[in-house]
This record gives sequence, structure tokens and C-alpha cells, in this order.
Amino acid sequence: MDLEFRNRRVLVIGGSYGIGEAAAKLALAEGAQVMIASRSAENLAAAAARMEEATGRRPAEAVADVTQAGTAEALAERVAADWGGLDVLISAVGGSIRAAFADLSDEDWMGNYTFNVLSTVRAIRAHLPLLQKGQAPAVVMLGAAASKMPYAHQIVSNVHKAGMLGLNKTLASEFAPLGIRVNLVAPGRTLTPLWTNRADKIAADEGRTRDDVLADFSKDIPLGRFGTADEVARMVVWLASPCAAYITGQSVNVDGGIARGLL
Repeated sequence: MDLEFRNRRVLVIGGSYGIGEAAAKLALAEGAQVMIASRSAENLAAAAARMEEATGRRPAEAVADVTQAGTAEALAERVAADWGGLDVLISAVGGSIRAAFADLSDEDWMGNYTFNVLSTVRAIRAHLPLLQKGQAPAVVMLGAAASKMPYAHQIVSNVHKAGMLGLNKTLASEFAPLGIRVNLVAPGRTLTPLWTNRADKIAADEGRTRDDVLADFSKDIPLGRFGTADEVARMVVWLASPCAAYITGQSVNVDGGIARGLL
């Protein structure tokens, strides 16, 4: 299928590893102009080199920490200077804190809110004028299957990822008259550095192997395995493409069936 991505201007925030990197790589392979943004210049350079090796094309790189006030606006100025407008914004920023409710401080709650919700709000707000100049513009946010099936001892991210569902629905309605579609992809357990690092820590603490730990975490996934970043990225890029022109306000799980709710 031709995703009609050729020459589309695509910004991927959180594009230096994991699902964000996979989405940027796929967009490059489909012929898009791509810029990846991340906090680390070193990680950006490494990711850009991997993408160039895989696709023969290299993305533009922008050092930006959207958890910090004013950074999203500076990033938008860079996009405006380079491209003059924006067709696709992908926000792949977020994470969790694994702890019991009683052990979490106000700082834990506020820090994770900034990471999971406010960073994406800032990015969308800063780039909205550029999206309004785009061709068939689209926003895709990365959420989590935990927004629909909360995990134990991850209450902070459970709450904030659920908030992303509300953000998605609200923005989709508000931006529809502007011609901008907004959707969210909710991954389940996916083999990204966040999960492999966690599995390595558990394995070291318990004297086990990474594969053994991952196998245990796969037992309650109906498909019996973790997803890959590429599998999630395909949904992200498809939703951002003109092929999904009649889809907005949707939160699509790519989770191997782990979230068992009806909605």
C-alpha cells in the first residue's frame, strides 16, 4: 500500500529510540522529510545514523527537551525556518514510575504529569500554527494500553495515560474544523530500551536471564509475546497518512490483546 507519505514534512518528538525512532525510520522509507527531536544530541546522532543505514536517507536532528518550558516553541521556530509548515506531528514522549501509591510524592506526580501529558500539550500548542499550514495535517500521540487496563503499581502513569485519552478526543473535535486529524496509539508491552532495561534489572536482581523475565511478562499477553517497535510504528505512520483521512479522535491499541476491555 502506498501511504502517500512522499515529501510530507514529519516531526517526531522522542525520535531517538524505541517507537519514535521506528516511526521516523518508516516515514523516511516512505519518502517523507523527517526531523527527529530528543534531549540528547548523542542519541539523536546515533539514531539518525541507524536510519540512514536502513533507508539510505538521514533525518534532520533537533535537540529539544519538551518537558522544559519554552523548548517546544524553539523547536517550532526551527521547523518553521526549515520547512515553513508541518504535515505530521508525532509525539512519542512518556514513561512510567513503578511504585505503590503510598510511596509517591507530589514531585513524582508532577514530574510524571509533565513527562506524559504536559510535554505533548506543549508540543502540539507550539506547532499548531505550522500544522494549519500543512497538507492533510495530522497529529499522532503515543499513549499506553495501561490507559484502558491499569497496571498494578503504576498508578501515576495509569492516571496520566488515561488523561491522554481525554486530550486526544477533545483535540480531535476542536481541530477538525481546522482540517487537522488527531489520533492516539496505545502500545502494550513492546521491546524497546525501556522494557529491555527493566528486564535486565529484574534479571540481575533475581539471578535470571532477560529472556526468562520477558517470557514471564508475556504470559498474560494473548498473542504470547512482546510487540516490536516496528509493529507499533506501522500503526502510527498509517494513522498519520492520508490513507486514514476519515479517522480522528481514535485511541488504537497495538498490544497483542493485553487490554481486554470492550472500549
